[in-house]
Amino acid sequence: MAALKYAGLEDTDSEEELPPGWEERTTKDGWVYYANHLEEKTQWEHPKSGKRKRVAGDLPYGWEQETDENGQVYFVDHINKRTTYLDPRLAFTVDDTPVKPTTRQKYDGNSTAMEILQGRDLSGKVVIITGANSGIGFETAKSLALHGAWVILACRSLARGNDAVQRILGEWHKAKVEAMTLDLASLQSVQHFAEAFKSKNLPLHILICNAAVFGAPWSLTEDGLESTFQVNHLGHFYLVQLLEDVLCQSSPARIVVVSSESHRFTEIKDSSGKLDFSLLSPSKKEYWAMLAYNRSKLCNILFSNELNRRLSPHGVTSNSVHPGNMIYSSIHRNWWVYTLLFTLARPFTKSM
Repeated sequence: MAALKYAGLEDTDSEEELPPGWEERTTKDGWVYYANHLEEKTQWEHPKSGKRKRVAGDLPYGWEQETDENGQVYFVDHINKRTTYLDPRLAFTVDDTPVKPTTRQKYDGNSTAMEILQGRDLSGKVVIITGANSGIGFETAKSLALHGAWVILACRSLARGNDAVQRILGEWHKAKVEAMTLDLASLQSVQHFAEAFKSKNLPLHILICNAAVFGAPWSLTEDGLESTFQVNHLGHFYLVQLLEDVLCQSSPARIVVVSSESHRFTEIKDSSGKLDFSLLSPSKKEYWAMLAYNRSKLCNILFSNELNRRLSPHGVTSNSVHPGNMIYSSIHRNWWVYTLLFTLARPFTKSM
């Protein structure tokens, strides 16, 4: 009882009654989420029952759904001339109970992507993965495609992207996969990719920001920015901004940003504690490849956290992920020292 009291869950008559400080809301497409005004957070699960819900049926006669300037859904009652942020259908919600897998799943360092997705049917889901022609991106694309998702491999080289598509089709000829050109070192390329994707008139349920460079020598992109910073962070930042409307319209949707534990070994503030923009895109004299990578990974996490804060009320969640230490992929190809280090560590690390 003490734990319940601490959580603010005591003294309520029903498990459906919300604790103090909580409010029930709905997304544009009828999914119910819960806002905690005291802690300024939102979540999909009911704070007491842990259930997920969605509203059933159409809006009552005379009601219309609108969106305010902040993207918040509200409802207009034209008959009684009033507006409210409370969905009139909340009295008629139904439980959204996911089907539990038939076998017990336990994940550890030896689990494969195919095992993680066991029993999942992703038919109808549309996924974009950057840097999906090799490494972690390819394995992710293959696993999602083999579970029914429509997967778009966003790759700098269309030829390598198409080769990856053929490798996936070789495992399942009915897989829905295609390659599209995306060079994160060019903001114009990012814009063209977003426009090309939107012209397909597809929803977007999952966006995985996976592409990255590591240990690259100092160079500037065509936009005049240090390449590691732009490829690993800024290009993805711009891509998400351009596709944000599609993600919100496709909710529930999610963004996954592949970061790294390396983010812990750097700083992007000056001695006075203020953000130092010169650290993000340093000059050749101030450049160190490992620090540039670490800073870009820190930017990934800060970006993902803020994205989740802004977009989760609209049904789009964002998470950053550490894929594992020194997984043997092609990311170390820029310098022979890194290749040697990864080769020595290979027997002790997880494979693709």
